[in-house]
Amino acid sequence: MFLSDFSIKRPVAMIVIIIGLMALGLLALSKLRVNQIPDVEQPVLVVNIAYPGASPETTEREVVNRIEKALQGIAGVDEVRATAAEGNARLVLVFNFDKDMVEAADEVRNAIGSVRHKLPLEIREPVLQRLDPAAQPIMQLALSSTQQSHAEISRLAEDQLADRFRAIPGVAAVNVGGALRRELSVLLHAEKLREFSVSVTEVVAALRAQNATAPVGKVRGELEDQSIRLVGRIESPAEFEQIVIRRRGNELVRLGQVATVEDGFAELSSISVRNGSPNVSLSITRTREASTVSVAAGVRKLVDEIGATLPAGTKLEVTRDGGREAQDSLDNVIHALVFGAGLTVFVVYLFLNSWRSTLITALSLPTSVVAAFIAVWLAGFTLNFMSLLGLSLAIGVLIDDAIVVRENIVRHMELGEDRRTAALKGTAEIGMAVAATTFSIVAVFVPVAFMPGVSGEWFRPFGLTVVASVLVSLFISFTLDPMLSAYWGDPPGHHQRPRRGISRVLQRFNEWFDHQCDRYGRVIAWALHHRRWMALFALASLVAALALQARFGGSSFLPASDSGTLAIEVRTPASSSLEYARLKVEAAATLARTLPETVATNSNVNPGGGRVYVDIGKSTQRRRSGAEVAAELRTLTARLVGAEYVVLDDLNNGAQKPVQIRFTGADSRQLLDITNRFMDQLRQVPGAVDVGLSEQDPQVEMKIELDRGLANTLGISVNDAAQALRVAFAGVEVGDWVDPSGETRDVAVRLHPDDRVDAGNIERLPIAVSGTNRMVPLEQIATVTMGRGPSQIQHVDGKRTISVAANVQGRSPGEVTADALKLARAMEFPPGYGLELAGASRDQQEVFREMGIALVMGVALMYLILVMQFGSFTAPLAVMLSLPLSLIGVVLALLVTGGTLNLMSFIGVIMLMGLVAKNAILLLDAARVLEHEGVDREEA
Repeated sequence: MFLSDFSIKRPVAMIVIIIGLMALGLLALSKLRVNQIPDVEQPVLVVNIAYPGASPETTEREVVNRIEKALQGIAGVDEVRATAAEGNARLVLVFNFDKDMVEAADEVRNAIGSVRHKLPLEIREPVLQRLDPAAQPIMQLALSSTQQSHAEISRLAEDQLADRFRAIPGVAAVNVGGALRRELSVLLHAEKLREFSVSVTEVVAALRAQNATAPVGKVRGELEDQSIRLVGRIESPAEFEQIVIRRRGNELVRLGQVATVEDGFAELSSISVRNGSPNVSLSITRTREASTVSVAAGVRKLVDEIGATLPAGTKLEVTRDGGREAQDSLDNVIHALVFGAGLTVFVVYLFLNSWRSTLITALSLPTSVVAAFIAVWLAGFTLNFMSLLGLSLAIGVLIDDAIVVRENIVRHMELGEDRRTAALKGTAEIGMAVAATTFSIVAVFVPVAFMPGVSGEWFRPFGLTVVASVLVSLFISFTLDPMLSAYWGDPPGHHQRPRRGISRVLQRFNEWFDHQCDRYGRVIAWALHHRRWMALFALASLVAALALQARFGGSSFLPASDSGTLAIEVRTPASSSLEYARLKVEAAATLARTLPETVATNSNVNPGGGRVYVDIGKSTQRRRSGAEVAAELRTLTARLVGAEYVVLDDLNNGAQKPVQIRFTGADSRQLLDITNRFMDQLRQVPGAVDVGLSEQDPQVEMKIELDRGLANTLGISVNDAAQALRVAFAGVEVGDWVDPSGETRDVAVRLHPDDRVDAGNIERLPIAVSGTNRMVPLEQIATVTMGRGPSQIQHVDGKRTISVAANVQGRSPGEVTADALKLARAMEFPPGYGLELAGASRDQQEVFREMGIALVMGVALMYLILVMQFGSFTAPLAVMLSLPLSLIGVVLALLVTGGTLNLMSFIGVIMLMGLVAKNAILLLDAARVLEHEGVDREEA
């Protein structure tokens, strides 16, 4: 062969080439960014629209329904998901992967613009964002103090610490959570508004008109121009109180007479708590081009520097470190890679019984691995879990070609040939067979690397890393191995020399193994004389294995992991306050801290509930597994009342329940009836726990029904009433104020908190009659009643939807999902209603389908390669028939270890197909060579 001939005849040139490959590989490795997962560019756009004060039903009717129709007409849209919540609408557009996202963003803006005139004037401008997994926070910090107030640490975090962390190279954003935001609050008194006949809209108009600074022109001189700026900004809170709201004859109504002006803080919408103590959290997000590990290292260094300068009793802690998580994940793969490489080299020495042969063979490992980083770098990938997983799985394959080549060269030397001749002939003799085995591995993994959709984005680094490394190993086995064998191999007669020490023990082992090979030959002879029985036995074993997997084997999207963190999802009643939610979230956190494994708890609280993250440390530092700790925690939280508690022990699925079924239809009440009936049935399924809905129960709401006829007669429009109510209860920002320290704060107007709890104050709220000075109480033109409405409304492709989700315990997610789906499909639905899988269940179905197609395509490519190798369409069938039989071992391994058929085991199956084909090709090629030399087919 050309490569082996060239390397043997020009050894110096080949050494230079190998050194060059190693140097380029190390250079590429030094330039690779280190992240935990691949950088996946998802074709997803998100539109957020704030509609302050609007109920979910109002948001759905006036915003979501109108925008959805326009967005669904955009070319390339796969799915439109929408959520209408209190004061906010969120629409998620999922596009085809071949869609240009810059063009898609322009089309979304144009679609929204086409219906902008139909949307309420009170909505804020729609915000369009592209969903970027790299934009997720990689680190969470907590600032707390036993000496300083919450307001003081809030100001410290926002004014000083956030800016210092933003200055770290690679940091894209720093978000501060749970902080008290400084605000100048204008709190209106309902009784005073009635007394002075002042409407809330008049207050807003006066504040906007009398607190401004504006350019008004220039004074032009002969030699210079001077700008004129009217300074009308108010300097102090006391001046705000003197603003004239209304003039009635000689009587002036000032702001201070109808409102309290406070230099204070905005109302909290979320709370951050660590180990029971409130704190301010800082979330660090990296740029797409930055390395997670290097950014995290910079953040940790700055945390240490800041910690040394903080006042006594104040501390800054790292509550989540994505950099260490990424490094630990990569270290685990690297350890597996090194262990696998060491074990492989040991097995090679065990059989070759020569340290020279072992070293010649083992050199293919570092050269192939390092040179593969060139391809990883050129492809623009990062050094992540998937690329390293590809290398770790390919370790045995990388050295396989070198073993086959070296073993054949040794065989020729044992026949009396010198090292150079043995290297030339030995490599040429099996060159095509070795190339065919390597290309069979390539054939299996190329379709995996080019799967469509998110699956392809995730597995492209994995597949291409395997392909690049095995191709490099083929090059090394045809160049470095024969060259070293020709000039540095075992001297002639080495294998006939007497052995000592470990070599003598290994010689005895090889003699014993050769004896077993002879016995194996007799087994093969018996099998060839009983072909039908062997075929039936193989077929029966395959059928039995598949039946066992179907009956007892479980499946899941990802293997169960013990990450050292548990999550408790807390859902409070829809109408509960933030303080109520805090009490219920902290009740769960307090129980979690009673467990001996708990290191710390970190809680995020919002009006709808919150989530508790329980740090239970590394698995090596505790006796119980994460699943066992979660089971006890699930039992403890079951005793709590006043909220729904869900314990999640596997955060691989984005901290979601692994079993999810989505129901769709037109009417929300009908959907609730269907989902409630289904939940009752799902609770009876073995292994299904924490069964619940994707949305909260209906919330208590106050309904104000306007008498349009009377209101129109008085000259009051629906918009006038809506604006007055929105300002009073949702609040509105009317500008800003710069305090003496130079800090800019928002000026917000709303009713005093005491006036927002009594329905009587709402009914007597004065509403201005347009064009006059008259005021009309709300109760005169509207009826105020109490009712219940949805806390949020979800749509998928224009249809209302509610999902039923469940955790699993004692069974695999796949088994529980299958039983749940069977129950759901047995239910009777009205026309227009249906169901589909959602969440991890849907992801598992889609990814397994794509990987199944990739596996079939890989096997087909493998067959075509073997047709070219053997020059026959029938000869490769022997190799193809051996592939499904390998599944017998897969099923037995999963049943013995208690594992599930998941994404990682599916990868193992794909690798196994390549290995089985590789071994079968070598055996078939050797038999065909012997048959060509005149040996009887059965003997060959």
